[in-house]
Parts: sequence; C-alpha cells; structure tokens
Amino acid sequence: MFSNYLKIAWRNLKRNKGFTITNLLGLTIGISCTIFIFLWVNDELTYDKFNTKYPDIYQVVANRDFKNTIFTDKNMVFPLAKSLESGYPQIKNAVMTSHPGTQLLVHGDTKLKKQLASISGRYFDMFTCKFIKGNAATALTEPNSLVLTQSTAKAFFGNTDAVNKTIKISNQLLKVTAVIADMPGNSSMQFDCLTAFNPTDPQVVSAMKEWGNSSYAVYLETVPNPNIAQLEKDVNKVMLDHNHDKISTYFMVPMSKWHLYSDYKDGKNIGGPIEYVRLFTIIAIIILLIACVNFMNLSTARSEKRAKEVGIRKTLGSDKRQLVIQFFFESMLLALAAFVLAMITVYALLPLFNNLVSKKLYLNLADPLFWIGSVLVILFTGIMAGSYPALYLSSFNPVKVLKGTFAAGKSAVLPRRILVVGQFVISIFLIASTIIIYQQIQHVKNRDIGYNINNLIMIPSTASTDKSYASIKNDMLKSGLVSEVTRTSSPITDIWWKSPSPQYAGMPADANIIFSGIETDLDFTKTIGIKLKQGHDFAGTPSDTSAMMLNQAAVDAMHIKHPVGMLMRYGPKNYTVIGVIDNVIITSPYEPVDPLMIYFGKNGSSYIDVRLKQGVSPAKAIAFFKGLYATYSPADIFDYQFVDQEFGKKFVAEELISHLTNIFAGLAIFICCIGLAGLASFTIEKRFREIGIRKVLGATVQQLLLMIAQEFLRLVLIAFVIAVPVTWWLMYNWLQKYTYHVNISVWMFGSVGVVILLLTMVVVSLNTLSAALANPVKSLRSE
Repeated sequence: MFSNYLKIAWRNLKRNKGFTITNLLGLTIGISCTIFIFLWVNDELTYDKFNTKYPDIYQVVANRDFKNTIFTDKNMVFPLAKSLESGYPQIKNAVMTSHPGTQLLVHGDTKLKKQLASISGRYFDMFTCKFIKGNAATALTEPNSLVLTQSTAKAFFGNTDAVNKTIKISNQLLKVTAVIADMPGNSSMQFDCLTAFNPTDPQVVSAMKEWGNSSYAVYLETVPNPNIAQLEKDVNKVMLDHNHDKISTYFMVPMSKWHLYSDYKDGKNIGGPIEYVRLFTIIAIIILLIACVNFMNLSTARSEKRAKEVGIRKTLGSDKRQLVIQFFFESMLLALAAFVLAMITVYALLPLFNNLVSKKLYLNLADPLFWIGSVLVILFTGIMAGSYPALYLSSFNPVKVLKGTFAAGKSAVLPRRILVVGQFVISIFLIASTIIIYQQIQHVKNRDIGYNINNLIMIPSTASTDKSYASIKNDMLKSGLVSEVTRTSSPITDIWWKSPSPQYAGMPADANIIFSGIETDLDFTKTIGIKLKQGHDFAGTPSDTSAMMLNQAAVDAMHIKHPVGMLMRYGPKNYTVIGVIDNVIITSPYEPVDPLMIYFGKNGSSYIDVRLKQGVSPAKAIAFFKGLYATYSPADIFDYQFVDQEFGKKFVAEELISHLTNIFAGLAIFICCIGLAGLASFTIEKRFREIGIRKVLGATVQQLLLMIAQEFLRLVLIAFVIAVPVTWWLMYNWLQKYTYHVNISVWMFGSVGVVILLLTMVVVSLNTLSAALANPVKSLRSE
C-alpha cells in the first residue's frame, strides 16, 4: 500500500511539472529561510550554555541613582569578590576579572595586539574552559603566568608546544603555562590570553583597600536555587559597610540574561537581543506558513483537474481515508524534496549569511537535535500544506463529478480568500516595518552629533609616544598633511570614565548627577571640531591643570546660568570652569547626551587625535604616521581608527536587523506573489468559459483584466484595513525604546498600499492576460 501511494504521488507530481516546480520553489525558499533564521536564533539562545555551571553563575550589577538618571553599572570595586568568598553559605565561589583590553604581545620578531584579561584565582572553577595544554589547577598559580587561547598560541609558536615559552607584555616577561581552546562565538567571555592578579603586587595590595573605584567585573557561583533576595541583601550590606554607598543598589543577573536581556533604561531591564530572537522566530514561522498556504492555494486551483480522478477512485472503492493519505503523501513528498533542496541552498549560502550576521554558524549534522528538528520541519510543512487540499479534494461527491454537475472550488473560495488576505496583511506589515526601521536608522544617523567625524583619525598612544608627544605633534603639523592634533584619555567615540558630579556653590543637598569625564590636551575643540558656546579652550598655561570645561548638558543638569569662571571641587582639587562646549554625541546616538567634564592632562593619554587637511589622501597620511611610529615608538605596533568608521559601529545592531528584515521580507513577498498567482489561476480556471462568452459579446482585454482584478483589489483593501493598525501598534511600541525616534507617517502606509496594489495588478494581469487573449472558440467548443 505504501509503495502504491508513493508511486501515484510521484506520477501526479511528475505529470504536473508547472505545479510541482512552483510549489517546490515556494517551499524551498520557505524552508531555507526557516533554517537560516533558526541557526541564528539557536546561536543566540545558547549563549554561554557551554558552561557546565551555567544555572548557578550570576554577575553582580548596580543601579546607581544620580537623580538625572539611574545608571546600570557592571563595574565593581576590586575587594568585593574577595569579601564574598567566605562567610556566605549561598556563595560557593566569587571571581573578579578585569575587562579585556588590547595589549601588545611580543615574542622574538613576532608582535601582535591581543585582548588580555586579568582574573582572580578560582576563575577556572567557575567558568568552563577546555584545556589543550596544562591544567586548570596549576595554570595561574605562579606569578607572571600566562594562559593563551589556541589561535593565539598558534600565531606565536605555530604547531610547536607553547607551554614554558615566554611572551613580553608591557616590558614584563610572562611564562605560558597553559593553552585553552578559543572561546565559542556565543560566549560572553571573549579574550585571547589570561593572567592572574598577583596578590604580592603593590598595586594589587593597594587596590584591595580601594572601595570607591569601580572598574572590575564580579561573578558569583551559588548553590542550586539560591535565595536571590537574601543574596542581594548580603552584597548591598558589604558595600554599605565599606564605602557608605547610598546611591547604589546591587542586584544579581543570572548568566541566562547576560546576553539576551542586556539593555537597561532608568534602572529597569527593557530587553535586549531577545526582542530580535522573538521577531525572527515569528518571521520564520510566517514565511513557512506562507509557503504552505501557497501549496493549499495551488492545490485547490487544480481541483477541477483532479475532481474526475477522485470521482473514479471513489467509484472503484477508495474511501475518504485512503484519498486523504494519498494527498498527504504528495505534500510530504514535496516537503521532503524541498527540504533536500533547502539544505543544498543553505550549504551554498551559509558563508554569505555568516558574513552578514558576523557569526560562525554551521550545520551540525552529527547533532541528533538537528535531525529531530529537520523531521519536525518536514512533517510540519507536509501536514500543514497538505491538510486543506487533502480534506477538500477527498470530499468531492463522485456522482456529481461524473455527471458533470460538480462546481469545482465553490466551497473553497472563502477559505482561500481568507488565506490570501492573511498573506497580504503579512506583506504590508513586512514592507511597512522595513521602511520604519530604515527611517529610524537614518533619523539617528542624521542627528547633529556636535562635531565633524570626517577626516579625523585616532592613533592609540604608547608610553614612548607620550614621552615624545610634543615632537610627534610638531612633525605632524609640519608635514602639510595635518591641520590639528590633540590627545585624549579615551576614544572620541566612547566614554571610559563616569562619576558623581563635582561640588559647586549653590549645589542642592540631594543633588546626585552622573558625569562623564575625559582628559585632553591643547587644541581639543579645534581638532575634534566642537563649537565653543562660552569661554575658551585650554591655553597651555600652568593654570590649565586647575581648569575644567563643561558641555551644555552639564550646565543644564546643574541649572547654572553663568558657568564660566565659577569654582568647582572634584575630589581633593578645586577647578575653575573656563569654557562650555556644545553637546557632543560620544556614546549612544539613540540616547540624550550625558553631562561631560573635560580636564587638562599632559602626563599621558590613550589616543592621539589627528585632523587631516581637506583633500589629503588618507593612505598617504597613514603611511607618514606609520613612519613616525617607527621613529618614536619602534617597539610598538602602529594602529589607527577612522572616527567616522568607529562611530558607524554604533548602528551595527540596527543595520543588521534592517538587512535581515529586508532579505526575509523580500522573500516572503515573493512567496506571496506565488500564492497570488495561484488564486488568480484558480479564478481564471473557474471563469474561463465566462471570459470566452464576454469576448464573443465584445468585451475588450482591458475590461476583462479589470473584471478579474476587482476581486483581488477588494482583498487588498481588506488586508490594508487589518494590517495598518496592527503594524502601527507593533512598530510604535518598538520605537519607544529609543529616546530619539521617528514618528510613523500616515503617508508611509499610503505608499505601502500603492506598492501592494501595483504588485497585485502586475501578478494578476500576467496570469489573466493569457486567458483574455485566448481564442474564445477553445473555451466554448463543447457548449
């Protein structure tokens, strides 16, 4: 029986090649999109899950209330982890790490910049790392020990054993004691090498007494199912006892929320990548459903051709169950073939998709879950696509069919129209959403950032360049390539320093304003291109060491009318405000500008900032800077960053979502067009004789096209009425996460409606034209 079902299904599919190819195309695209999306979603959902202690690991995070905002901070004080190691029955392990930073690693003639993190002793007891050489127990027990990832070890030592080799970092020799596998791409912990905090180091001894400077990450391993409320009380009490921190509230974030729920606003979690995981999961299901709906539409469009087959088979003794199984076999066979084609498509396009999403996704054919998922996709597609045609076609009355009185498809019109309206609703939603996401990105990109990001280059400083900064600046200005030079304690595109407000006359007793801070040198405003609203820039006089500039956001937050000349006290020093600059977007372009204080610092920096002259070739300038580095800092690797490119990285997440939405929306709309063609084919098949009669009576081709199109125009209108409020509500809520956002335009929906209307007319016209141009004799020959 099984072989008979299979044989008949294969013959039917082979006989109707147009029907088979069209359905295969739709189902292959649908399944391919589903596989791509689920690979991405699975990578996001399995973030950090390779850690064996995944359920029991928490990070200590603080909400710091600075009146003008609640700042969620993952930076903790140095002694906190040590204080939590013992005396708390719920805590099994406490670990502290520095944030990974770029360091120059040197071995012989090989010099590479790598990400180095310092960790406390029991790091490997908490976090899972696969040791290739060495072991976790002894890896970092000795001073000046270094653990390398496999790729870093290979970069320095090739295929030879790296253990016991030495690498120089900051003029200090460290011995490689272990090699671990590279961290997975979906790990929150990313680094190239690890070293331990040395408890005998004078800086570490001093830091262990510092309860005010928060610069480290603290993680806790708890007993299973801990009392989180009590744990948070313990941490808050430790901090309150040691530094009387009354503006901060400490809480625990489980590892399961580090990545997917990483966004905070006003001290509350507002989601994170989980929103996009949900969005694309829904899109995957929608695309697959659209492909299945098309199968239903095209199958019922062929109902007249298969009605006699059903009638004869019922007359010969086939019952409804056998016919249902037969039609399901056809849909399952198509689904299986589409899955095979989809797998080939995914294999071919996966490298391109990985480049697009910046991941290293792969099909793990050895994973049983992959095959379980594949079987479920095939079954879902086959059953969903074949359900309505199987039930509908198998219900034909054989007497009516063989008498010629059966009106094929009459009972299928309403369900088919509902399905196509649903497809139009989805199409309108996807097109409108894509436009709104694009408009939002462009709206923020066009926001005045307060300075000129073009022709501005950041060059990382070294100890050598700091010593020779005056000479380097002079050489740059004399080269004819550069118009201005300054240096800063952090990149122009980021803030590394946040703290409470300085004290000033008239400051309210309950004022707690969070300030960003940056140290700079002469010509800061001229080099960066910032407008001075009041006062002046640093002048290079001794008084600059006690001078400060503010941005307009700081002046507004402090409610000061005349800031220039006023005294402010920060820490142990008094400062005089010498100038007020325009607001400059340094961190998120989606959020308001933070209050900023700017100090004069000439003893060291992190970046040399260079403004190229208009028309200068960047390549020529970079070659010149590289030569300067070779002269003044020969032991270091020259590196540079264009500010416009670094600033553009702030839009990466939104642009990725925009690109993915564009691609999947386009494919979904393409599949919808196939479904529309199916409905047009069904309608024309049903009205073929009517079209012939109308032609005989004098109807023109244009009149016939308009007659057929009227039904579809009604469906578009119904879909538009449904889709607009749904789309507006969903996208309005999405936009609320951004302080600066576009307003949704009514005209945008109007333009989307016109696009869908034109698309409908084109698809319907192409399908109708052949019938409208056909010789009516062919349709009326048997009348």
